[in-house]
Amino acid sequence: MDERQPLVSVIVPNYNYARTLDLCLSALERQDYPHIEVIVVDDRSTDDSVEIAHQHGVRVLITDTNIGAPAARNLGVQHALGEVLFFLDSDVALTPDTVGNAVALLTSDPTLGVVCGTYEPEPLIPDSRVERYRSLQLHYWISGDAGDITTIYSAIFAMWTRVFHEIGPLNPALRHSENADYGHRITQRYRIVLDLTIRGAHDHDDRLSVVLSKFFHRARLHIPLYLRRPDFNGGPTNSSRGWGSLAALFAVVAAVLPVLFGPLWLLAPILLLAGSIASDLGMYRFVWGYAGAAFTVYFAAVHFLVNVTVAVAVFVGVAQCLVSPRFRRTYDMPKQSAPAMGA
Repeated sequence: MDERQPLVSVIVPNYNYARTLDLCLSALERQDYPHIEVIVVDDRSTDDSVEIAHQHGVRVLITDTNIGAPAARNLGVQHALGEVLFFLDSDVALTPDTVGNAVALLTSDPTLGVVCGTYEPEPLIPDSRVERYRSLQLHYWISGDAGDITTIYSAIFAMWTRVFHEIGPLNPALRHSENADYGHRITQRYRIVLDLTIRGAHDHDDRLSVVLSKFFHRARLHIPLYLRRPDFNGGPTNSSRGWGSLAALFAVVAAVLPVLFGPLWLLAPILLLAGSIASDLGMYRFVWGYAGAAFTVYFAAVHFLVNVTVAVAVFVGVAQCLVSPRFRRTYDMPKQSAPAMGA
């Protein structure tokens, strides 16, 4: 095989995503890169995911118990034959040139350890306004970080197999925050680049309660990493997002000031709200131009709730770090054992 076209092992962890798995695998069949093997690691799904995967003729590994996406990715690597690993979530459908673009980037620069991708502005399966909010928000945030980053976007990333074995497996204990830990470990030796030619449509969550819950838990679980590794950041715009979240929370808290001390104190929550909006002004401009004024108002309201949720999660995470040694050790790498796999 031509060394400029190495075999790519696309590893697709899946748990109960039958609804999108067919779209994901169909998009892989349309890739213009010729040397691909696809491995679906089914994490004990209770829907018909396994049947769908078999219909596409891909290799299917089935875990004996539900082990989580990081451990499922590690298991896929154990069975991969490719020189390049492409990790892809089962709710993402890639554009046809994505795998080829990822290989071209990796082969062009030996300093690269990982190349990551972004999401399209429209969801894979549009179900609700909340899902459209999440799709536009993530598209803007991730795409805005194009270039060198210090985390990984675990839904779409590629790396040399040899680099994976050099760095070691993803931490299986981190079901919701493995990206921050793995990105930090990689950047001790290699660069991570986010490139906009690596992209796909993602089926985002379509309920506000689920979106807020995920924001809360992910922000909370990142606190031990921030405290232990001050060099960590999620991307070039991460700092302004943090201030925007804090300003939103303080605007809520400050809303009681005019009740307690008089109407002049109304200026405090107004200024804090303005500061929160200003921190994401570029994103609001993008949404306005893409989706119009009416949807931007809805978008801003949902994003305000997201900002408040993230800020609360930060304080909860700091408190947990102070009182719980176990929580402070969240990012300690556990001893590795091979996950069980069924037939």
